[in-house]
Amino acid sequence: MDLHNTSAIVTGAASGLGAATALALAERGVAVTGFDLRAGATHDNIEYVEVDVTDAQAVRAAVAQAAERAPLRIAVNCAGICPSARIMGRKGPHDPQVFATTINVNLLGTFHVLTSAAEAMSQLEPADADGQRGVIINTASVAAFEGQVGQAAYAASKGAVHALSITAARDLASLGIRVNAIAPGVVATPMMEQITPEFRAQLEATVQFPPRLAKPEEFAHLALSIIDNGYLNGETIRLDGALRMPPR
Repeated sequence: MDLHNTSAIVTGAASGLGAATALALAERGVAVTGFDLRAGATHDNIEYVEVDVTDAQAVRAAVAQAAERAPLRIAVNCAGICPSARIMGRKGPHDPQVFATTINVNLLGTFHVLTSAAEAMSQLEPADADGQRGVIINTASVAAFEGQVGQAAYAASKGAVHALSITAARDLASLGIRVNAIAPGVVATPMMEQITPEFRAQLEATVQFPPRLAKPEEFAHLALSIIDNGYLNGETIRLDGALRMPPR
């Protein structure tokens, strides 16, 4: 896709995967609107809007605002949370509110942005000879396929994002909108800064090659590759160094 005179939405844009993706798009000249609850790194091509992705009306209004900057051709869903709780733990059963909140942020938040962005893209003229109007990238996780102990809520939400993405690709095909997902393994995001060096070494040892955590910039690079490749549609691509998560 030609990124000249286009705009993009990146959720969770203040840190981690979203920040790296927003910056990569901005460096390509795209007018990026970052959805987050706070602002991130400054760049001439990035504007931040305070958006709670679980609020469908707020998302729809923010998408309309982003689309005013330039034709909205790209949306990348990176906002998410990752609580840890066993279905039955020492303190009793899994807190249903924690489970619901995880689904609300990771799944419904993705759905709200996807649907509002698709609505805006559907009103554009095609950008190429294939009739392509835009591309949406969702963030799943390897937990969608190999959820570990304590990841019931997170794995369920990311498994649903994986399932949503192929369905959305089929739903939106007639409008010329591609939908794909990226399923990262263990990534060196701010969330990982809280772990001990010993635990980080254990995580890195589970990755086949290269034996390290992924860099957020590698996620961003894959997102750009998906955007550039107009035939890539309906896929969930693992970005994990051949990692297959053990039970714990």
